[in-house]
Amino acid sequence: MRQTERYYRIDQLIRSRGAIAFKELQAALEVSRATLTRDLAALRDRFNAPIVFDRDRGGYVLADAGFGPQYELPGLWFSDREILALLTMHRMLEDLGSGGLLGDQVAPLVERLEGLLGQGAGGARAVRERVRIIPAQNRPVAPRFFELVGSALVGRQRLEIAYHSRGRDERGRREVSPQRLVHWRNAWYLDAFCHRAEALRVFALDAVEEARLLDRRALEVSLAEVDRVLGTGYGIFRGRPRSWAVLRFSAEAARWVRAEVWHPRQEAQDLPDGGWELRLPYSASPELEMDILRHGEEVEVVGPPELRERIAQRLAKSARRYRKAAPG
Repeated sequence: MRQTERYYRIDQLIRSRGAIAFKELQAALEVSRATLTRDLAALRDRFNAPIVFDRDRGGYVLADAGFGPQYELPGLWFSDREILALLTMHRMLEDLGSGGLLGDQVAPLVERLEGLLGQGAGGARAVRERVRIIPAQNRPVAPRFFELVGSALVGRQRLEIAYHSRGRDERGRREVSPQRLVHWRNAWYLDAFCHRAEALRVFALDAVEEARLLDRRALEVSLAEVDRVLGTGYGIFRGRPRSWAVLRFSAEAARWVRAEVWHPRQEAQDLPDGGWELRLPYSASPELEMDILRHGEEVEVVGPPELRERIAQRLAKSARRYRKAAPG
């Protein structure tokens, strides 16, 4: 029986019997004397449980309601490992710069989790000191916009947003029905039905410059339809796949790429020279091109021809830039 389950069982046994002897508790829980002693102390110290020993009744009882601070066991029970996992996730949010999105709402829960876990060697302090996340190129979202989008998403309301479309460097106002939040590569995106375009679109939350809730119900689109339209392309440039990219990596690059998942539907195989061939679907190619280019001379685009030509043009343009005299 887990520690937190024992706490609940102790509380239950005392309430049901009115008074219970130490040995009866020990037998019911099947624990050592030392373990039960620690559990009773933890209930008193962490949860303000008014557990006292009544000599006249020969066992432990719960004192009257007026005894000591308010006593209430939490409604959710977690093992020590589960609590550590939750605190680790919270630390990840903090280190990724997303803590401001949920900080005020999550703080009471974190405080309670820390109390449940205690101050042992594997406690909350160890999580904070020994877990480190190094963010790279993250794009923070203003907390007020994140909260508005979250409220609209859960409450199934429409939003009006002022949006900067960076690809076209255009600004405009949109009325959208939020369908799903997506976190991809340290950035937040909103899958939504755009009422101007009358179609599903993807909006980067960090490109939202204004937002307000509208007193209109969101248009409902099934998540199956959202997946069909937006969920199968490459990266955040999603949509129905138009082509399959075929990439061949050198033997040196293959040592790392073999461990990477570029797309959930990717196909791959070893090459005779120790290299690695990767096939994956895509609709629009901008993000795929960036991922290919970061491997430089260690990757070759085999197909389709238009993607191969696009990468060749970008590499040639880069080479011309480096052939110029260095500035200054």
